[in-house]
Amino acid sequence: MTVEAQKETRGFQTEAKQLLHLMTHSLYSNKEIFLRELISNASDAADKLRFEALSNAELYEDDPELKIRIDFDKDAKTVTISDNGIGMSRDEVVEHLGTIAKSGTAQFLQGLSGDQKKDSHLIGQFGVGFYSSFIVADRVEVFSRRAGDAAEEGVHWECSGEAEFSVETVEQAARGTTVVLHLKSDESEFADGWRLRSIIKKYSDHISLPVVMKKESHDTGVEGEEGEKEEAEKKAPEDETINTATALWTRPRNEIKDEEYKEFYKHVSHDFSDPTLWSHNRVEGKLDYTSLLYIPAKAPFDLYNRDASRGLKLYVQRTFIMDDAEQFLPLYLRFVKGVVDSNDLSLNVSREILQKDPNIDSMRSALTKRVLDMLEKVAKNKPEEYAELWKEFGQVLKEGPAEDFTNREKIAKLLRFSSTHTDQPQQDQTLVGYVERMKEGQDKVYYVVAENFNTAKNSPHLEVFRKKGIEVLLLSDRVDDWLVGHLNEFDGKQFQDVGKGALDLGDMDTEEEKKAQEELAKENEDLVERVKKVLEDKVEEVRVTTRLTDSPACLVVGAGDMGAQMRRILESAGQSVPTSKPTLELNPEHPLVQKLDREPDEDRFADITTVLFDQANLAEGGQLDDPGAYVRRLNKLLLEISQ
Repeated sequence: MTVEAQKETRGFQTEAKQLLHLMTHSLYSNKEIFLRELISNASDAADKLRFEALSNAELYEDDPELKIRIDFDKDAKTVTISDNGIGMSRDEVVEHLGTIAKSGTAQFLQGLSGDQKKDSHLIGQFGVGFYSSFIVADRVEVFSRRAGDAAEEGVHWECSGEAEFSVETVEQAARGTTVVLHLKSDESEFADGWRLRSIIKKYSDHISLPVVMKKESHDTGVEGEEGEKEEAEKKAPEDETINTATALWTRPRNEIKDEEYKEFYKHVSHDFSDPTLWSHNRVEGKLDYTSLLYIPAKAPFDLYNRDASRGLKLYVQRTFIMDDAEQFLPLYLRFVKGVVDSNDLSLNVSREILQKDPNIDSMRSALTKRVLDMLEKVAKNKPEEYAELWKEFGQVLKEGPAEDFTNREKIAKLLRFSSTHTDQPQQDQTLVGYVERMKEGQDKVYYVVAENFNTAKNSPHLEVFRKKGIEVLLLSDRVDDWLVGHLNEFDGKQFQDVGKGALDLGDMDTEEEKKAQEELAKENEDLVERVKKVLEDKVEEVRVTTRLTDSPACLVVGAGDMGAQMRRILESAGQSVPTSKPTLELNPEHPLVQKLDREPDEDRFADITTVLFDQANLAEGGQLDDPGAYVRRLNKLLLEISQ
């Protein structure tokens, strides 16, 4: 039966030439995305057929096995994407392909009821994905026939990316749509089996339809065995399915084995080790999305690089959109791996970038809480396992209170510290445990910050606390000063740096002790004035103290001043730091200070005072402005003692 040609040339229904140029040169950042878009369109066509076939099974036309086929021809420089989905009539081709940004999928979704729309897997709702073809092709042909139409009602659409396209009626035996891309001269890389397979695995591995290609042909003949070679060449290449056609996260949790979860983690994270724990969850309601989150066993090498790529893999109805979607988790949880799949997100028109959207904020909040709940559960039920996680990710979690005010208390319960309770370097003490061990009358969480554990452990500021049996947190990580500056309190107890401001133990000091302190200050007024005169350029104030039991002196910064550890960190990073002078506190009961008080020679008094100041600085982990002068004074005093 002959088909009467009905070819016509028509103009696009927009300023198409300029718009097509914009789309093909500016809209997409990655050329290979064209294949993702066309496979997504083919998948949508199959979904449309499934829906319509629910009420009219004859639409399957004795071909119920839905699939997508990819072919290429290196010589002709073409790539062909075919599907046996719903197909299009002539009017639909003109309407959908003749109007840029006219989405058949979006129009189809508008006609669905709430439940039907929820169950669909359609994603091509922008109406521009098809035109990504022109990124790599200078001519595109579409052959299509709608399911249920006669073979002679097929349609052929053709365009060279200009302001016009042609459409004609042709005969087409099979239902569905075939898109033929005639590649540009410099885009022949896409007429290659390995290249196409890698793109399919990257972007479309988990869509529900099988994506098939012919197996790569290999010459298996042996020289001299011409008959066998000819026979092999006659055999048609077999089809092979390129994608897995299943998405682990879409399956019910009770159907997935632990080994499958572990293998999928290795696939998405490129990590050779098994994850420590994971959470698989589907949310339905106002938002509809699925998440599969993993906590690795080991920290990645770039964990402390806050600018490194990080985030979850983003899918929209199984189609890969973004590799490092950082919008779904805060920076302090950057070690978490996994996927999130949703159809409720605002993507930009190229589906490569997330738009700012309240839905993203809601998902971020829920996913953050889920990760923290995972960690809280393992900390409670498997403390040894959590201790290993803390070694890997603890310093990053300490960034949390400064970045996530909403979950500050929740994060605080996950934190671990060293303290004078055990005097061990491992961070295994919780704030909950600290509060439970607080002394009667204690209303603060005391801590000391130092450059390393030993400096913190041996800080002179701890002497009175050890004497009274008051626990002090020993903070030596670089992030610790930043942490306590934002955590401020826990369980209603304020944090107090024992190296800042005047010592005030509140109700833990008896009236007798407070009276003795006042008398001690009065008795040593002359000594304080003499010392202050020697150090007037180096200190803000000099005073006697009761915080020391074994050391002669210590340095204290003002209650509102920056700590020495934070100052050193900022200075090492090249930051300008506001200048401030410390306060020197003297222990009047120490023999050296008592000897200093009795020293009549003012020059010798000045030398001893300066040495005491420098020693107090060294005990804090500080650096001397003039180490040579300190050594000379110390040697001079040693010689005088030995004579």
